[in-house]
Amino acid sequence: MLLLVIGVFLLLCTLLFVGTVYHEFSTAEFPTGIACRTELRKLHGLVTVFSVLGSTLEKLGVWSELGVLRLLGNLYPICSVDDPELFIKILKFEGVPVRVYQPRESSAGGRKGVMFFHGGGFIFGDSDLYDKLCRQISKKAGVVVVVSVGYRLAPKHLYPAAFEDCLNATIHFLKTAQDYGVNPSSVVICGDSAGGNLTAGVAQALVTRKDIPKPLAQVLIYPVVQMIDFNLPSYQQNSGVPLLLIDKALFYMLNYLGEGVQTTLHNKVQNGSHVPPDLRKKFSKWLSADNIPDEFKVTGYKPHTMSDFDKNVYEKVKQIFEPPCSPLVAEDSVFRLLPKAYILTCEFDVLRDESILYKKRLEDNGVSVTWHHIKDGFHGIISFCDQWDCESGKRAVDSFVSFIRDA
Repeated sequence: MLLLVIGVFLLLCTLLFVGTVYHEFSTAEFPTGIACRTELRKLHGLVTVFSVLGSTLEKLGVWSELGVLRLLGNLYPICSVDDPELFIKILKFEGVPVRVYQPRESSAGGRKGVMFFHGGGFIFGDSDLYDKLCRQISKKAGVVVVVSVGYRLAPKHLYPAAFEDCLNATIHFLKTAQDYGVNPSSVVICGDSAGGNLTAGVAQALVTRKDIPKPLAQVLIYPVVQMIDFNLPSYQQNSGVPLLLIDKALFYMLNYLGEGVQTTLHNKVQNGSHVPPDLRKKFSKWLSADNIPDEFKVTGYKPHTMSDFDKNVYEKVKQIFEPPCSPLVAEDSVFRLLPKAYILTCEFDVLRDESILYKKRLEDNGVSVTWHHIKDGFHGIISFCDQWDCESGKRAVDSFVSFIRDA
């Protein structure tokens, strides 16, 4: 009898698990025309299984959802540190782990340097996951030294830990660039997604420094540049498109602040309850959907009015309004001093429009911007161009690598 009860219980658990996975997967959207549609569906299915499993284990007090999801990242093949074209060194800059990719080929003059900050929603990712990409940058950009920064991750290390690690590592490299054969005035800061946020934040933090050279350029690959308005057209149009669904975007950003597990808080932030009236007025000129080209608002967008202000919500997430969290709302005096920029956006990405708004702010303040838009792209596309033979991803990588080479 006991075995029968256990068997029925396990069967019910299995059915519940499968049903939850099916529901989560079936609500995802894979728009017609999106690149690598079949492969994206398979990957999202795998992520969904791990996510539901992690959520279940977390509720049972066995393991955290983040812990289970990080296992998925560990399945990614890691390259050997040996490379016939590169010296690869694992070091620390000001206590921050870095991986330095240095060409074996001799150089007549100072090389170009790239500080690279990986993506992963501030809670995933490391130098292993981005090893292939960093090798490509170093080899394809021509005589380039790449420094991949292994910054601290949330929720163990909350904001501003990741920002401080990237800033300190960058300052260290700018001061010691010549030790690596790099011209200190030829250092580009680069990052994707959360790493793009860190790139923008570091670039802004360095504009008033007089003791080190100014970065040559900033490369922002589908970056997070604001955590204020989650109802821009791209958030509405792509809310269910993998790999960055709107629920996950909120989850990652709020985990960065230490508030990531409260569903009610998620909903209130999504509706704008965290934004005080004075800041709504101040930011409206920078965050308005009116500044987004009409071609991106043809379908799937309805103007949204933020919910009534909730002071309690504001107090929990008020760091969102600091420039390292939301570089888009830094003052004009900061933007005017920023180096030239490259911005990559994807059509099927919730972050598309904030990048377009960031582009406008740069251009309005006299900063040169090179913009590459992937019409069939989705968030994370550059990370899978090798495994999937994704032509759009390859063209995206070639585009920003060419910018680095010619900067």
